[in-house]
Amino acid sequence: MIKSRFSITFSIAIIIISAFSFINANQNSNYESLKYSHNRNPIDSGEYFIGYKLCAGCHGYDSTHLANIDIDSNDVNVFDDWRSTMMANSARDPLFQAKVSHEITVNPGHAIELQKRCLDCHAPMGSFTALYHGATSYTLTDLFNDTLGIEGVSCMSCHTIGTEGLGSRFSGDIPYDTTKKIYGPFTNPFAGPMQLYVGMTPTYSPHMSNSGVCSPCHTLITNTADLSGNFTGGTFFEQSTHHEWLNSIFPSQEIFCQTCHMPQLEQPIIIANQILALTGRSPFNLHHFAGANSFMLNILKNNKSYLGIDVPDSNFDSTILYTNNNLTKNSISISLNQDSLNADTSYFSLTITNKAGHKFPSGYPSRRAVVQFVVVKSNGDTLFKSGIFGDTYEVTNIGAPYEKHHDIIKMQAQTQIYEMIIGDVNNNKTTVLERAANLLKDNRLVPTGFTTSHYAYDTAKIDNDALADADFNKNSAGVQGTGKDIIHFHIPSNGYDGIVNVYAKIYYQSVPPGWLQEMFSYSTALIDTFKSMYQASDKNPVLCASKELLNIQLPSSISTTTNYSLASVFPSPTSTGFISIKGTGIRTYEIYSSDGKLIFTKNGENSNLISDIKLPPESGIYYIKIVTTKGSKIFKILRL
Repeated sequence: MIKSRFSITFSIAIIIISAFSFINANQNSNYESLKYSHNRNPIDSGEYFIGYKLCAGCHGYDSTHLANIDIDSNDVNVFDDWRSTMMANSARDPLFQAKVSHEITVNPGHAIELQKRCLDCHAPMGSFTALYHGATSYTLTDLFNDTLGIEGVSCMSCHTIGTEGLGSRFSGDIPYDTTKKIYGPFTNPFAGPMQLYVGMTPTYSPHMSNSGVCSPCHTLITNTADLSGNFTGGTFFEQSTHHEWLNSIFPSQEIFCQTCHMPQLEQPIIIANQILALTGRSPFNLHHFAGANSFMLNILKNNKSYLGIDVPDSNFDSTILYTNNNLTKNSISISLNQDSLNADTSYFSLTITNKAGHKFPSGYPSRRAVVQFVVVKSNGDTLFKSGIFGDTYEVTNIGAPYEKHHDIIKMQAQTQIYEMIIGDVNNNKTTVLERAANLLKDNRLVPTGFTTSHYAYDTAKIDNDALADADFNKNSAGVQGTGKDIIHFHIPSNGYDGIVNVYAKIYYQSVPPGWLQEMFSYSTALIDTFKSMYQASDKNPVLCASKELLNIQLPSSISTTTNYSLASVFPSPTSTGFISIKGTGIRTYEIYSSDGKLIFTKNGENSNLISDIKLPPESGIYYIKIVTTKGSKIFKILRL
């Protein structure tokens, strides 16, 4: 017993000595220079949150390279990963600030309520501290003078969320635990150091690994106002990412928001610097928070000084890389097929599968995905193009007032755009979020398992055109839940019977030009600031996925018989795979698969009969293009 007590006392002494050594060693570290942090240590009585500076001391970069590294000695500290994310910069986001300014300029009588609603999620520590201290409002002016609020969605913004009503409280109604507990995913947390240094008690709770902790801010229900600013009593689901996830197969598979946006390392990680008694914990969630908004991340990076962001470019570069990787690898997959050919039209189908646990795109309603489909002749001329971006990065020939959902695209003026379009009380398109009254369009790709019979469907509806599409989220039997859409392209040949290449691409835009037109028609300091940043930004959309079909034959006509005055092919069908060609002056012949891919070509040397041509061993339809001294023709052959 005496030995045991001595060991415990000695361990505590070592922890305290190590901690004070660490604090002294880091007094001149780069964390001291962070602009927006406060120095309360530990947390004062009557306070509920602490700034990220105190978290960075233990959970940031370890100069001894012992803690916060993986087994390959890569730095994985959560502070540096977080500080260049949209979460960390949610309060400084110039588009967010401009949009709040836009909304309160349109409806000045609702200014206090609007700002509080927005800042509850974009600056939760500042907003809720004001609330707990008795304030009835929290505005942008308050934010710009609040070193706690300007930290955005900081460490304690998430780790002090309690469990009361979690999963059923939305629109910024965050159930904070005000008892100075800080929740985490690890059982039996080592509480002493955190209690000593910051006055918080680390507490295990499984809710930190569940999507419910994200739901208060990732479902947003707005109150509808008419064009005169009068509330109608109606509401609108402006964002419903959490409900989209609920209406999917992901909850049943225990795939949560954290699974994708905070990927795990299974290896044990020592999670705090200079605490000698700590051992590695696993699984360890990386704090990348990679979504899809690399456009705004670039704006933040390029305007750091103006926005008061003290984060190295290298951090932003990493976050942008994670974000674009998430878009290109985890969001969608596509397949492109040539279905059939006839005398004047070629038929292609593009299948797009949503791999995300929510709609694609999801979140803020400006976001959209554009399908680009281009057919190019062998000489480089364009035969068909859809989904082309103009000089301003708006889609050319877009429909008015917005582009409808398409099952079949047969004209260049048609483009498939996956997006949400909001209507006001008069069913006119609007981007004033408080005027949102009706859903004019929502054909965004739904997640696998999504159905119209789910209890949460009314929060994340599909528009009528997409619902009527036989293969939008439906299989061939009409059963819902595929998470796919198939677009059918009917490409007119216009008399061209040569070789073409076909290209399909999916582009993602966080902030399309059309979304900003209404806001830019107003002038306030915050709107004008964002406008200048936007105009100077790289507005290239992000390429999410692409497929191509090369060397496709688009004939002006096809003979389905084996006899033709120009030439003949026999036998058809063929059970052996051997065929012969008979004609006058056969110059060349080419064999194509049923999807239009060239298998081989051969010189006929002006023969009148070519025998023992062997087709591939696979059964199916093949096309034979024969060029003679009198012209060319394509035949269809069945290989049994």
